Amino acid sequence: MTRGRIRARLRLSHLYTFACTRPEATEEGPHSIEGPGYSRLVHCNQPLMHKKKPFKYRSNYISTTKYNFFTFLPKALYEQFHRVANLYFLAAAIVSVTPLSPFSAVSMIAPLVFVVGLSMAKEALEDWRRFMQDIKVNSRKVKFHKGEGVFDYKSWKKLQVGDVVKVEKDQFFPADLLLLSSSYEDGICYVETMNLDGETNLKVKRALEVTLPLDEDASFKNFTGKIKCEDPNPSLYTFIGNFEYDHEVYALDPSQILLRDSKLRNTAFVYGVVIFTGHDSKVMQNATKSPSKRSRIERKMDYIIYVLFSLLLVISLVSSIGFAVKTKFDMPDWWYLQPQNTDDYYDPRKPVLSGVTHLITALMLYGYLIPISLYVSIEVVKVLQATFINQDIQMYDEETGNPAQARTSNLNEELGQVDTILSDKTGTLTCNQMDFLKCSIAGTAYGMSSSEVELAAAQQMASDLEDQDVERSTDFRQKGKQQEIELETVVIPKDEMVHKSPIKGFSFEDSRVMEGNWLNEPNADVIMLFFRILAICHTAVPELNEETGNYTYESESPDEAAFLVAAREFGFEFCKRTQSSVFVRERYSASGQTIDREFKLLNMLEFTSKRKRMTVIVRDEDGQILVLCKGADSIIFDRLSKNGRLYEEDTTRHLNEYGEAGLRTLALAYKRLGESEYSAWNNEFQEAKTTIGADRDLMLENIAEMMEKDLILVGATAVEDKLQKGVPQCIDKLAQAGLKIWVLTGDKVETAINIGYACSLLRQGMKQICITEISSDAKEVVKENILLQITNASQMIKLERDPHAAFALIIDGKTLAYALEDDVKQQFLVLAVQCASVICCRVSPKQKALVTRLVKEGTGKTTLAIGDGANDVGMIKEADIGVGISGVEGMQAVMASDFSIAQFRFLERLLVVHGHWCYKRIAQMVCYFFYKNIAFGLTLFYFEAFAGFSGQSIYDDWYMLLFNVLLTSLPVISLGVFEQDVSSEVCLQFPAVYQQGPKNLFFDWYKILGWMGNGLYSSLIIFFLNIIIFYDQAFREEGQTASMPALGTTMFTCIIWALNCQIAFTMSHFTWIQHLFIWGSIATWYLFLFVYGRLSPSISDVSTHWIIISSKRSSTTRKTSRINACGLGSDREPEKGP
Repeated sequence: MTRGRIRARLRLSHLYTFACTRPEATEEGPHSIEGPGYSRLVHCNQPLMHKKKPFKYRSNYISTTKYNFFTFLPKALYEQFHRVANLYFLAAAIVSVTPLSPFSAVSMIAPLVFVVGLSMAKEALEDWRRFMQDIKVNSRKVKFHKGEGVFDYKSWKKLQVGDVVKVEKDQFFPADLLLLSSSYEDGICYVETMNLDGETNLKVKRALEVTLPLDEDASFKNFTGKIKCEDPNPSLYTFIGNFEYDHEVYALDPSQILLRDSKLRNTAFVYGVVIFTGHDSKVMQNATKSPSKRSRIERKMDYIIYVLFSLLLVISLVSSIGFAVKTKFDMPDWWYLQPQNTDDYYDPRKPVLSGVTHLITALMLYGYLIPISLYVSIEVVKVLQATFINQDIQMYDEETGNPAQARTSNLNEELGQVDTILSDKTGTLTCNQMDFLKCSIAGTAYGMSSSEVELAAAQQMASDLEDQDVERSTDFRQKGKQQEIELETVVIPKDEMVHKSPIKGFSFEDSRVMEGNWLNEPNADVIMLFFRILAICHTAVPELNEETGNYTYESESPDEAAFLVAAREFGFEFCKRTQSSVFVRERYSASGQTIDREFKLLNMLEFTSKRKRMTVIVRDEDGQILVLCKGADSIIFDRLSKNGRLYEEDTTRHLNEYGEAGLRTLALAYKRLGESEYSAWNNEFQEAKTTIGADRDLMLENIAEMMEKDLILVGATAVEDKLQKGVPQCIDKLAQAGLKIWVLTGDKVETAINIGYACSLLRQGMKQICITEISSDAKEVVKENILLQITNASQMIKLERDPHAAFALIIDGKTLAYALEDDVKQQFLVLAVQCASVICCRVSPKQKALVTRLVKEGTGKTTLAIGDGANDVGMIKEADIGVGISGVEGMQAVMASDFSIAQFRFLERLLVVHGHWCYKRIAQMVCYFFYKNIAFGLTLFYFEAFAGFSGQSIYDDWYMLLFNVLLTSLPVISLGVFEQDVSSEVCLQFPAVYQQGPKNLFFDWYKILGWMGNGLYSSLIIFFLNIIIFYDQAFREEGQTASMPALGTTMFTCIIWALNCQIAFTMSHFTWIQHLFIWGSIATWYLFLFVYGRLSPSISDVSTHWIIISSKRSSTTRKTSRINACGLGSDREPEKGP
């Protein structure tokens, strides 16, 4: 490939790097990075050297599966029998092969195998999908240097540390690579990191200058080098290392590292050398499990299982004591049982041993009190519920094409029990799509358009005027309406309503500065500087839209894109970027001609959340060096020179007005530099950049501080982040549903309050409580004052006489830091939970997570956190339920969430409809499970007491086997999936219905014990009704009484009818599926009974008598005693007298 072709690509590219400096060879020789954490040594283009000791680096094969061929069985079985119920049934299945079992081994083992097998099959299926995905990834092909300057394809899994690879456009990087060169002459490339951090903006990477000649396959024939760097670690944004090449050592930083699973974009190809492979790569180091979350119903279910175990133990003890008493006192008189020839299990002389062995029998016999299929049924139901959430067309966003997604099915019912919502603002309540609305330049405010917050404030004021006029005369009310119209006319200019700007990102209207009219303003030179700062101070890259002829911008933030669009509309169009220059097309100049100006980029101090500012150092066409800075007003004002504060007072007033209008603001400043001053600073800056060590970042920060001082204020910008569609209505509905809403934002207090009014978080008549920090150097004094404010506010709420009064709490980040301290946070929480709305301003990501934890642990109620950005991940993971919005800020919040939606307004349907349905379905389903197992299990206990505590089951073993597996499983699943107590329309029309969940009306102990009592009642009616009907009554033509199988079959039929009719009475909403499952279950029982009854006794009776054949004569003796004790004969022979 020739240089000419490379230059051609460079000219055709629309994207250029914004890095202006390169690390150079150090004069001091190799940097010292010895010690723990810096032991990795990579021999470039010599992969075979890493197979020898002491290297032995990992292969590039990756596995994300939970199991493998050898570990699946032991691991999956361990997980299944971690559940107490499954462990109990395993013990029962083991005992079922002994003479102590009241059932055949098949009837005990088959249900356990079915339930555990189904759960394991689900685990295997999910893991198989992960395995197939791993195979697909590991089998991807990439070009590697096989030697002699020849490249060939190799699968990813066969790559080794030290391999030189060639990655082409739109391919993923197969491992963590050091960038050596690219198709661009200056060695830059563009990378999409969505798979790593969810960010959609392209990142620029650049190669070291010394490796730029390695731009062809043949150039690697004799290439060698060494990389000494940090050990594998999960930090995506840091890298420390040295590159030794041609007897020189070069410092490496993250801008030269290409991470696995990121994608090469807008670049024909790159060459790189493999540093980290497989599970050593940074993306795999970050592959940690999210914290395990369980719903409240699931946690409470464990306690109910313990209650049932206690009940099982009690009745088993009663049964074993009864059997021991019968054995000691009654069995010697039962001569037909031949007690003198019995074994130890039934020896009247050893009643204690008989009672103990019978306890094991009883624990197995009454085991049907424990619902073996409960867990697997709930898993199936939750997966189906999650499918309905995913497919809800009402939560599909047509603009982005994103549906709602249940990323976990464990928390479906938790959606119906939310008490508090903690929400981010930017990108969550708002669109995160900025509109340039107003600006302040040289102390003069420009921009006539009104923000949504101003419109909401106007409506509120108009509403107040109307309320004041309610009791006045009609004429006077009409006058009030005229005042209302006049008020709105002031806020909403008529021209704006008629001529709404169609330009995305630009809603500015002011003829004083549009169409070049700014040249006639008094401070035209300052205005021009303001526009130039907008067009130059950024990290965006331009791309020409061939249809419109305008440039669009790939920027790192929506604010930056809005500034560039504004600069373009003002006549300062950013049109090109190269390695070292920014080009601006100025349409309005003193000469009246369009001029393309070049500004040489000397240095860039990028924006970070800690710095809250960005600075570029440029040289204009006149050779003047300029420092252009933009950032938060508090940061910029602290760095102004004495003679740079000319417009500070006016600008501050405008900033306050913009904040009250709900706008996001930035201040702009500059200064001029002399050559010698810049040269001295740049030497220190370059030295710090090429330093390796823990102090590097601190040195760079200190050197940046030296440059970013003595600035001259130019003005300020105000952009509007518009509310998402339907946000006010959604918040209003959620408030009607009884949910408390907290907004955690980084905005100023004034901005947050006005946004609160615009989105209905703050409502008319709501009383505001503002907790603020006083100015004092003594920390204890500040804390005591905050505590006093909290105490007074709590007292005010208690003394409030109006039962319908609503309160809103507003607190800023500095005050919140005190409020979250251990000795204050409880009082703060008590105050906050009494308020309908809480707004926390100027909060950091860490504070968001701490507030969420405080609410979750302090109230003990369900919390939901919703956000859209990386700064929201902490609170999303901390909350009981995390909801991510797939918005402009990337996918990090979505990747950390339990549920994802495209717009905030969909939260209303997710909670009020799906949450309510899922909660009630799961609650009723679990209660019904306990009801049916108690109703069935207690009939076994009654019969055993009726049969002299003999351990005899009244039911055929096949009946027992089919009870949970087939005859009662499908109706309860249909209840959990399809039940609707009210329609979605009713849920949305009457949101107060949602309060059934937070109040736990369907799964409190009263409800649970009520269902259990219903099971007890049903079991008593079914058992004694059958006994009364069949006892001492002729059942056959010959006058024989009913046999035990006849009684058991009739009783089991009653059980099937009662349980299925009960679930039919429980359901409020029927589809053909419910009818099929309920009445089909009953029909299936009769069909089975018909087929089973038609079979030969040698077949149908095999399972029933298997235990008899395999056991001793004592079993026959026991069966005889059972039959005699209950007074029931056999089908085949009439009962013999004693």
